Amino acid sequence: MSENEVLRAILSPAFLASVLRVTTPILLAALGGLVSELAGVINIALEGIMLTAAFVGVVISAYTQSAWAGLAAALAASAILALGLAFLHLELKADLILTGLAFNLLASGGTVFALYSLTGDKGTSAKLASRVMPTVDVPLLEAVPILGPVLNHHNVMVYAAFLMVGVIALLLYHTPWGIHVRAVGAHPEAAASVGLNVRALRYQALLLSGLLAGLGGAYMSMGYLQIFQRDMTAGRGFIALAAVFMGGRHPLGTMLAALLFGAADTLASQLGNLRIPPQWVQMIPYVATVMALAVYAIVQQAAARRYL
Repeated sequence: MSENEVLRAILSPAFLASVLRVTTPILLAALGGLVSELAGVINIALEGIMLTAAFVGVVISAYTQSAWAGLAAALAASAILALGLAFLHLELKADLILTGLAFNLLASGGTVFALYSLTGDKGTSAKLASRVMPTVDVPLLEAVPILGPVLNHHNVMVYAAFLMVGVIALLLYHTPWGIHVRAVGAHPEAAASVGLNVRALRYQALLLSGLLAGLGGAYMSMGYLQIFQRDMTAGRGFIALAAVFMGGRHPLGTMLAALLFGAADTLASQLGNLRIPPQWVQMIPYVATVMALAVYAIVQQAAARRYL
């Protein structure tokens, strides 16, 4: 493909639609990371939870021949991991960062072992006849120029991801529960002194965080792709955490940061059609993440100096 053809592809509605699809798992995991971060218990295990949910969703949907059963199982597995992380940290006082990293490593190796045990294949679940979540067509969008091709005919979980931005914003900033969660994250001792149950609220925040990450993982294997692949999350859980801080720890900002990272990933896919070494192309999403965080840190430091 020539440079002009790639440029036309990047400027097309199909490119923007692809950005939405690629952003979806990052956004869902980022919203989960946002909830736990605001509660003062950052969820480093997002990557492992996503990977586990992606695997469980495929396996259960294959055996039940129901995508919805697969999604329910993926969410159940995500809840178990999130509650396990909460128990180890809040009850047994395990270090949250190290425990989260251990969960990520366990998910990476555990899914490969389970995949090989079930299919004899260590790479993909191609031997399993798994199901995918349905695609939604909005008739009113069909006739809308540009926006129609961009916003229509997506997997149901793409729409759910962007809808969750509003839901999480409403939950965090317009409900007593959200106020309590943010109070616990900002100053747990003060929150406890006015009668808030810090431990219970952090359990709930980590559980919600795990469920959102699980949705993102299930989408990857039952929406974005139609199979499970070894380590298919490819660092998206960590990119999601970057989106939380890049977005100023706010749902709308987190969504915009997730869109930026999704656009970088989509751009890398388009540039792969040029005669560029693939290693350089594959670096684009991760380089974009590091650069975005560096810019964010510089801006924050400049803002802090203005108040000194």
